[in-house]
Amino acid sequence: MIPGILAKKVGMTQVFQEDGVRLPVTVIEAGPCQVYEIKNVDKDGYDAVKLAFNDAKEKNLNKPQREEIKKKNLMPKRFVREIKCSEAPDVNVGDEMKADLFQQGDFVDVTGVSKGKGFQGGMKRHGWSGGNDTHGSMSHRAPGSIGQSSYPSRVFKGLGMPGHMGSEKVTVQNLKIVEVDVEKNVIIVEGAVPGAIGSYLVLRFAKKKKIAERQEKPEYREQMAEDREQRTEDRGQQKTEGKEQTEESKEQFTDDSQQTTESKEKSAEKKKEKKEIKKETNEG
Repeated sequence: MIPGILAKKVGMTQVFQEDGVRLPVTVIEAGPCQVYEIKNVDKDGYDAVKLAFNDAKEKNLNKPQREEIKKKNLMPKRFVREIKCSEAPDVNVGDEMKADLFQQGDFVDVTGVSKGKGFQGGMKRHGWSGGNDTHGSMSHRAPGSIGQSSYPSRVFKGLGMPGHMGSEKVTVQNLKIVEVDVEKNVIIVEGAVPGAIGSYLVLRFAKKKKIAERQEKPEYREQMAEDREQRTEDRGQQKTEGKEQTEESKEQFTDDSQQTTESKEKSAEKKKEKKEIKKETNEG
């Protein structure tokens, strides 16, 4: 089985589940893809399949591409990518791959090129907090000094600076397929995928599929709910114990205050008695 397919991002929308929960989803046009080439371990050193997607005009292809499709009697395509396989793929050159490769509930990794944002400053590109906005500060969004003192007397490699942002190859892992429309070759996945509307994508079965499936199991969700309840109970018990300790400390403080007051009163009485005795002695 081929572990993936080529696709195009249509856009984002929302769907409602049976329990009324609203999910943000991305609509993806997956296929039909044509098999251009099959690679195997004996000849190429690894197993893979080369897929092509989205019809194109033959005049827009370069000469090597035109010669390849003529030799193999294939259709000209715009987007061609190679997908590695764990074993020899059971397809032939010229076969078509469609959205029925996936089913509802599967998890996929989506690879695409993120939106290009041009030249951006450090605050947007790296999430800097920026300088003071008040107290006479003249530096708000600027990077400031980057140099070092006498040691090491250089700028460290990899220092985040303003520069080109976006337009990078990005893979979003473990997205759940909400719906598959085989007739229209449309796949709806939960969440967002990289790229602008109309950009090309590569969908592969998720590498962390087992983890995702375990998280979807009722037993896992029940265990998580029990853990949350236990943590809530523990926090409530800790709060109760803390309140009891506070009350005990208050009572202890009150008792200590009373003892202190009593001792002060006794000391005052003793001083008063001594003064009276001293007074009587002087008079005698």
